[in-house]
Amino acid sequence: MANLVLVTGASSGIGEAAARLYGEGGAKVLLLARNRERLDRVAGAIREGGGKAAAYSVDLADAAAIEETSARILREHGTPDILINNAGAGRWKSLLDTTAEEALAMIEVPYLAAFNLTRAFLPGMIARKGGAIACITSPASYLVWPKATAYIAARHAMAGFAEALRADLKGTGVTVTLVVLGTVETPYWEHNPGSRENMPAPNPLLAPTLSSEEAARVIRDALERGRRTVFKPAILRALVLLNAVAPRLVAKQLRRALPKPSTARGD
Repeated sequence: MANLVLVTGASSGIGEAAARLYGEGGAKVLLLARNRERLDRVAGAIREGGGKAAAYSVDLADAAAIEETSARILREHGTPDILINNAGAGRWKSLLDTTAEEALAMIEVPYLAAFNLTRAFLPGMIARKGGAIACITSPASYLVWPKATAYIAARHAMAGFAEALRADLKGTGVTVTLVVLGTVETPYWEHNPGSRENMPAPNPLLAPTLSSEEAARVIRDALERGRRTVFKPAILRALVLLNAVAPRLVAKQLRRALPKPSTARGD
C-alpha cells in the first residue's frame, strides 16, 4: 500500500475525490492546488474521517513556486510513493478566439506543471527503485475536433510526456500510468465557460459521463495494477484505435457530434 500520495488539482473535482479515496485507504495525502481555502477544506475533511493530509497552496503554472514547494515537501515528508499529475486548465475555443496568454496557460497547466513536479520528485523515486506516476488527461490527447485548438495541443503534450517518460524510466522500478478519462462531471465546466458547448455530444450508451468519485477509483485501480494506459469509459480505446487507422472517418463523426451553431452559446 502506498504510504505517501501527492495529488495536484486537489481542491475540487477529480483531484479532491482521489485525495479523499487515498486518505480513506490509510495513506498520508499531500494536496496541491492554488486555492488555499478549498484545499484546507478538503484536508480538514480527510482528517475528520481519520485520515492524514497536508495542504500546499501553490500556483502550478509557476516553475519557481513548484521548486520551492517541492523542496519543502521533501524536507517535511520525503519522496511520495505516488504522484498524481491531475491539475488541468483551459477553455475549449478556436484558434482565433484563443489569446496567446490563454494558450501559454494551457501548456503551463497541465503539461509543464506535470513536467516540473515529476522532475522534482523523480530522483528520490529512482534512488528508492520504486514509485508510481499518474498523468491524467482527456481523449483530446489522441483525438481532434474543432473549437478546442490550444486545449487539444496541450493534451497531446501530456500524452507525449507520459509515454516518453515511461521510456526514460524503463528498468528503474518507477512506473508511469496515463489515465484517459471521458466526460467527468466536475467544477471544471464552471471554471471554463463555453467549453461544454464546444464538446462533441457524447453517446450516453457508449460513453456515459463519470462522477469524480468514479474517476478517482479508475486512477487508483490503474496504479494498483501498474497499467500503462487506461481509457474510461473503455469504448474510448476502440475510438482511439479506429482513429489510428481511419482518422478522417473519426474526425468527420466528431465534427457531426458538435452542437449546431444556432444552439451553441458564444464565449
